[in-house]
Amino acid sequence: MLEVVNRYSGGVSLTQIARETKLPQLALARATEQLVRANLATPTGPDAYVAGHALLLADAAGGEGRGHLRETLAWVRDAVGAAVYVARYTDGEVAITQYADGPGAPAVDEWVDFRTAAHASAVGKALLTQLDYDDRKDHLARHEMSRFTSHTFTSQEALFHQLDTRRPNAPLLDFQEYAVGTVCAAVPITAGPNAECVALSIPVPDPARLRQAARILQSEAAAVLLALIVAGSTQPRGALRPPSGPAAPFGLETTILSTTV
Repeated sequence: MLEVVNRYSGGVSLTQIARETKLPQLALARATEQLVRANLATPTGPDAYVAGHALLLADAAGGEGRGHLRETLAWVRDAVGAAVYVARYTDGEVAITQYADGPGAPAVDEWVDFRTAAHASAVGKALLTQLDYDDRKDHLARHEMSRFTSHTFTSQEALFHQLDTRRPNAPLLDFQEYAVGTVCAAVPITAGPNAECVALSIPVPDPARLRQAARILQSEAAAVLLALIVAGSTQPRGALRPPSGPAAPFGLETTILSTTV
């Protein structure tokens, strides 16, 4: 959708977008809602759109883009009612790159460095599930699978089974595996060479609340990914810039659909 909207400087109809993207109606409607809310597409009339202001920021990736990212994370924090995080797997390590918390949504107490707790945290699992078998093995060879609580997986086979048998696009969950009294969920979001994810933490051991928040997080993961791209915090496989000719491929189709449909 971004490619098509970006290509028509005078605006493009939903009919034309559907024709060029071949997206099913439900996916098109959901993606349109996400792009408008992220200010990446702007309505110009009944069922017609042009590139939004945030899309034009992507080329500069300056302060406005980073402000848009902060606003998006704050919006998702309020929507899920919990602190939210963005994490990336880079140089063989887990790193929290962004987060949004608040008085009613406290951040998790990082009592053990997340770099050494990938096997026990939703963030770590969401990143490990995007790695191939050898890279997972390499990570766990460098970071022992320590037991942090009575719920922590310490068996590599059990962990890999959990990662590989989860339903497609299902959030990764942490039921007090990292810290007693805290539950977490994470959704993979990847557009570039590094595995990334968006996650949340709830400081009460409430599985029902976690699953509800995880569903909301999953529905908003695409908006976070788009905000990261606008802010220049992650790079898609193609260049996000207003082109003079045909747009370069963004490589976002799989991620957007997997997190919104």
